[in-house]
Amino acid sequence: MILTTTDQVDGRRVIDHLGIVTGEAIIGVNIFRDLFAGLRDIVGGRAGGYQAALRDAREAAFADMKDAAEKLGANAVIGIDVDYEVLGKDNGMLMVSVNGTAVRLG
Repeated sequence: MILTTTDQVDGRRVIDHLGIVTGEAIIGVNIFRDLFAGLRDIVGGRAGGYQAALRDAREAAFADMKDAAEKLGANAVIGIDVDYEVLGKDNGMLMVSVNGTAVRLG
């Protein structure tokens, strides 16, 4: 499955547009991860716990979108957009959403 943010794939022709596909993942903020991320930030390090959680959420959202495209018979998703939103009471959750157009390439 080809996944791309562009509206075409070099050297390939779109032969069928199959529809818009999406994937979402929501992660909650963990108080202990917050505490340790804050400590790492104080000493100039990177917030590894947040980065790992965000990466996992993004990968889950892409996997959901890819599964939706495969169910439509697509061999590519073009025009992919990735969005991040803060949700919930006191902004306690982060949502990663991805969407694109499922296509069949020739």
